[in-house]
Amino acid sequence: MRVTASAVSLNVDDVEASASFLKRHFGFTEAMAADGFVSLSRPDVGFNVIYLRTGLKSLKPESLKTRRADGLIVAFVVDDIDAEYARIQAEGVKVLTPIETEAWGERYFQVADANGVIIQLVQWMHTPGQAEGVA
Repeated sequence: MRVTASAVSLNVDDVEASASFLKRHFGFTEAMAADGFVSLSRPDVGFNVIYLRTGLKSLKPESLKTRRADGLIVAFVVDDIDAEYARIQAEGVKVLTPIETEAWGERYFQVADANGVIIQLVQWMHTPGQAEGVA
């Protein structure tokens, strides 16, 4: 098998609200769109984020049509978590989980879009499994 592209598809009630949030605050651009569908990309992410309107006729399997992506976490690893935290705060985005560092080296914070999809920005302060402060 050879994978040529990757995407995560999320069911939301308001496709435009989620798409606008990623475009405005995280630099995504619209790769394609149709009624009830938008695909967003960034050249440095490695996968597209696709929003599908809940209940969309073309959504398969049928049992997932009414399910929503609220509470789902989409994580992006960044180079400077503190600068990103300051930027997000300056843009007036409500921070869901303030910046913190886990014992295993993950420094992160979380925000949520209007549909409840959680965007988590992460910076690894040290390699998991290594003692803190050891590179």
